[in-house]
Amino acid sequence: MNVEIITIGDELLCGHTVDTNAAHIADHLISAGFAVKYISTVGDSLEGMEEAFQLALKRADVVITTGGLGPTDDDITKRAIVRVFRRNLVLHDDILEQLKKRYADRGQQMPAISQNQALLPQGATFFPNKLGSAVGICIADRGHTLIALPGVPREMKQIIDDEVIPYLTDNFSSESVKTVTLRTTGITESRLAELIKPGLKVASGVKLAYLPSFCGVSLRITALGDEQKVVEEKVQQLVGYLEKTAGKYIYGRDDDTLETIVGQLLEDNDKTVGVAESCTGGQLGMMLTSVPGSSVYFRGGIVAYHNDVKILQLSVSPETLGEFGAVSLECAVAMADGCRKLLQTDYALSITGIAGPDGGSDEKPVGTTFIGLASTHTSYSRKFLFSFDRSVNRTRAAYAALEMLRRDILDIES
Repeated sequence: MNVEIITIGDELLCGHTVDTNAAHIADHLISAGFAVKYISTVGDSLEGMEEAFQLALKRADVVITTGGLGPTDDDITKRAIVRVFRRNLVLHDDILEQLKKRYADRGQQMPAISQNQALLPQGATFFPNKLGSAVGICIADRGHTLIALPGVPREMKQIIDDEVIPYLTDNFSSESVKTVTLRTTGITESRLAELIKPGLKVASGVKLAYLPSFCGVSLRITALGDEQKVVEEKVQQLVGYLEKTAGKYIYGRDDDTLETIVGQLLEDNDKTVGVAESCTGGQLGMMLTSVPGSSVYFRGGIVAYHNDVKILQLSVSPETLGEFGAVSLECAVAMADGCRKLLQTDYALSITGIAGPDGGSDEKPVGTTFIGLASTHTSYSRKFLFSFDRSVNRTRAAYAALEMLRRDILDIES
């Protein structure tokens, strides 16, 4: 059974709103064993929507749309549906009463325009919306099914999870599916591909996807087939190969985050950490403390943006700053050492660099970053050269620092 997803709205085409709905729907469909063949976006045009719906119904068994189900004049999805299926809009008294009750429960009188929410295409069934006023619509005709959902993300997610997936599972055959995502960091997508490629064998029905981001590259393995046991065996075979060839870069699976993994390593080893940050302005500390229970291992941090703070709080010598500069291997080590001594931790991480967009030079261009690590047994720093984007540089620096700590704890060679 093939599915096409259509997201609706001028705001999506203009780039004013990021389309997260399609990603959520596709992820849940694939997890349930249904194949997504196409994802498209159409604006708030009756003719455009009609054309998009007709094309989708020709090439997919099920079409799922989001957006355009509100009560105002620019919400025209239902009008497009009735044109495609040659039906009329019919008032549903039961839905109208639910709408009135919804407003009454909040001490409000329902606006007259909201009655439009109770108009549904003739012959359609509806999926309850527990979080909003626009119900989901399901209409089937001549072997094809169209499901229209509200565009508000939390409402769409509730209807997908509670209504649509169970409906599809009950009415359509699905394949057995298994998905595993391996999280890597500290290696580029191209280098990772080069590392994996020589002995790579991907069985039939299995797909390997490289998903790069600022925090690393994720390897997503997805397998579809008739038998769950066979599907799982195929996935585990590929996972085993990837772990063997790229194991030192893999920090976790599926929903794991690097900050969670590092935190667990610290807790398991009964170790503490502190941070000294310059160009990241506290982002590393924020990431570490985003993990519930991080107070067990995180002592605190110093945002040493100005050289005076580096000197007074972290005991970086004026001579080091004068000879090598604040953005240097020597300063990064001194910051980490000073932080560990000040906070009395087992580990300390430091970051100093040129985040940009200004401040670079031929010798130290924008993106030049030094990350230091100090522990009870060693102190060292590494140089990184990131991009020209300030936000990207700060994020990549924070992740690189966490990866340095992970490797040090696990004694993994860089």
